[in-house]
Amino acid sequence: MGKENIKLWTVGQIDATGVRGPHEVELENVSKNKYPLFVNLDYNKLEKLIIKELGANFQDLGMDEDWTISIELFPEVVIHLSYTYYGDEFGDETEAEIKFLFSGDRSFWVPGEDTATYIDIVMDFIERLLRDKEPFEKNYSEKTDLMKKVLIQRSKPFIYLKDRDKDDLAEFVGAKIWKTQSGWRIKKEFFPQMFAEIIWTEHNGLDIKFSGENLKNMSSYHAELIGIFIINHILRYITIKNEDKPLPDICTIMFSRMFTKQKGWEHRTR
Repeated sequence: MGKENIKLWTVGQIDATGVRGPHEVELENVSKNKYPLFVNLDYNKLEKLIIKELGANFQDLGMDEDWTISIELFPEVVIHLSYTYYGDEFGDETEAEIKFLFSGDRSFWVPGEDTATYIDIVMDFIERLLRDKEPFEKNYSEKTDLMKKVLIQRSKPFIYLKDRDKDDLAEFVGAKIWKTQSGWRIKKEFFPQMFAEIIWTEHNGLDIKFSGENLKNMSSYHAELIGIFIINHILRYITIKNEDKPLPDICTIMFSRMFTKQKGWEHRTR
């Protein structure tokens, strides 16, 4: 794999708080907790896992790393898990490290709150596959109180979607989209053979369903969180396409501080 020249961001840059933020600390802790999984891992096993189960690929970021896994959360929103083994001869507990970096023209649109949680989900998924452990929660047809709240909070902006948005929205989210007689169906494969389908009608509001042959390998709670990230990204599309409209406050909350600074918007958090 050859070195690739791409623009990279850290979660600290995307959060743009000017101080060391909570998501930087969170990802440092993920690195410390999860790097032992990879110290003695056979590369062929890693490669099979990444390609088959995660639908990711390997890249060389040119940072003298042992390997980097790149996962597309959405088109132009790519997350890089970059692993480097240092050895343990110094005895300073830095035997290895995983750095988490972001690339793509829209990667800095997504706040660290979403991407740090997504990384945590990915690392948990990898760990369970390596250790052959089942997910704790498999309640795929039930909705948590969090999901019920999200579906109510994020429903109203969908009224701004028009027929002409179908193809652009499909590209933006990386999903298949159907315009129905009464609303929209948006179906995204988030890991191989794992699907989240967002359904919206003006009368019934938002709903979400999960399906797929491999869904049984994913915690239903984590699947819900990824479903929320997909809904959040749809709201980003709606916001950018309708900046001149009286959008609900929930719309601008979907963006990172780095993005809102560039737009000159007041930054709000959830």
